[in-house]
Amino acid sequence: MAAESVSGLSRVQLLRPGSLLKFIPEEILIHGRDFRLLRVGFEAGGLKPQAFQVTMAIVKAKAQSSQGQQYAGIILSKAGQSSASRNPPIPLLETSEDWETERKKQGARDWRVSTVNERFDLATSLSRYFWVPKRTLDSEVRRTFGHFHQSRGPRLSWHHPAGSDLLRSGGFCTASDPNKEDIRAVESMLQAGHSDVVLVDTMDELPSLADVQLAHSKLRTLCQPDSSAAEDKWLSVLEGTRWLDYIRSCLRKASDITVLVTSRVRSVVLQEHSDRDFNGLLSSLVQLLSAPEARTLLGFQSLVQREWVAAGHPFLTRFGETTASEEVCTSLPTFQFPSSQAPVFLLFLDCVWQLLQQFPAEFEFSEFFLLALHDSVRVPDTLTFLRDTPWERGKQSGQSNSYTKVYTPGYCQLPAGDSINPQLSVWNWSLRYSNEQRLQFHNPGYDPESCPDSWLPRQQSSFTVPGPPSSVWLFSRGALTPLNQLCPWRDSSSMLAISSRWFPRPAISSESMADQEWGLPSHWGACPLPAGLLLPRCLGPQIKLWKRCYLRGRPEIQMGLLAPTISGLQDELAHLQELLRKWTPRINNS
Repeated sequence: MAAESVSGLSRVQLLRPGSLLKFIPEEILIHGRDFRLLRVGFEAGGLKPQAFQVTMAIVKAKAQSSQGQQYAGIILSKAGQSSASRNPPIPLLETSEDWETERKKQGARDWRVSTVNERFDLATSLSRYFWVPKRTLDSEVRRTFGHFHQSRGPRLSWHHPAGSDLLRSGGFCTASDPNKEDIRAVESMLQAGHSDVVLVDTMDELPSLADVQLAHSKLRTLCQPDSSAAEDKWLSVLEGTRWLDYIRSCLRKASDITVLVTSRVRSVVLQEHSDRDFNGLLSSLVQLLSAPEARTLLGFQSLVQREWVAAGHPFLTRFGETTASEEVCTSLPTFQFPSSQAPVFLLFLDCVWQLLQQFPAEFEFSEFFLLALHDSVRVPDTLTFLRDTPWERGKQSGQSNSYTKVYTPGYCQLPAGDSINPQLSVWNWSLRYSNEQRLQFHNPGYDPESCPDSWLPRQQSSFTVPGPPSSVWLFSRGALTPLNQLCPWRDSSSMLAISSRWFPRPAISSESMADQEWGLPSHWGACPLPAGLLLPRCLGPQIKLWKRCYLRGRPEIQMGLLAPTISGLQDELAHLQELLRKWTPRINNS
């Protein structure tokens, strides 16, 4: 549950255990985990004189009912670390040393850490550091990135142990006019030393931000306890939200990209116009499907930190419906970016939950960890999900006082008295969850043999074959189409007026990527897969509703789900036996 006190349109304060009320509220907004919004208003001359007492009583009750949320007395050292141990220690990727450690861990020998954006003078939406080809100079990086949307040029997202590289970038700035040297530099960064290059049109066959926002809004309305949907039409209304369809589309496309990365040694470039939403979703899913290390509790948290937080996913804008700051300045209305609101990160978490259901022994973390992460987005306590860019987080924490910004963020900065501790991240679970609760983050069905003790670079797998020399492809609509060039500027000046989707559009292929790349039968059960590779099933009934998340306000449905403890299983067994006693006479009489 999250509670906010509101005074007019300009003053909003998120109420946390131990927080002090800064003004007399006109109303209180209570956001329930079952997606209901309760409004308690204090009219002038009525309850308004008691508004302060009522609000503080709610805060006190919330503090008493929130076990494990002990914020008072947290002492930070001079280095900015909590006196409570960070368990597990997640690298926040705020230093070049963090990036270098992660690069070595992935075995990306042909890549290096670039410091060209160390002062955020290249792009404030990018992290201070990122990976570029070893032979590429920072001066070339600066020129090259200028030919991409918001200066988000191609950079390494993940290095496959067999040799392939997964890159991500923004869309081409087709209005720019690069010289021949810049074009060669762009091509060199896209190729990343490989002779086989695949450009992936990220948004092809995926929903728009508006589609995601509409689907999630419909889903929330349907799942509320007081939903008006008839029980016999509930499933058809669920399908009508399109939420499950969008999960299916994301998993299917991630599976295809996983095959592209795994089947041949090549450079695979995810290209999205903004490079801040679905590039992160697909890159994260590809790593979960390909790398057992990413399915561990530590590995998954590191993955989210790298591909979402450090990569500049605009959390605050995408969750603009929920005011996240303690107090918002008068120039920021409650709903500032309605056209940009879209819970892409929650869509990603739902995709991960689907994988957890299909491959329960492959993931070290449990459904309850995903729920905790889901709720941390809705009820933020740190800067992790309270800002849109690494620059904004760094400025709030006092780390970027000497940095030069290249544009002004759309959100006002929090006042100096904000109670949010900028030195803590969402991964400090011990500050919000008890030991007993954190034990439930671990999946009891996890098979450690699924994840090797050391996920180090290995020799090229026999399943992976070199691509043909100098081959350039576009992956779109489920098929590979050969391209004559990598960039849209060369040979034809007419292409300058065409959007980033300037590539030829092939017909939808009836073959799976497994057929096209490996020549394997479409039924994967008949053939062996590379070690550690997962390919999910995406047919209709195999994509399910995350009931424990979306139907929290329906106790009768929650009782039918698998409990995490022995006592919980005993309760559910008793519940099922009671249902069996009730239904047995009806079955015998029919």
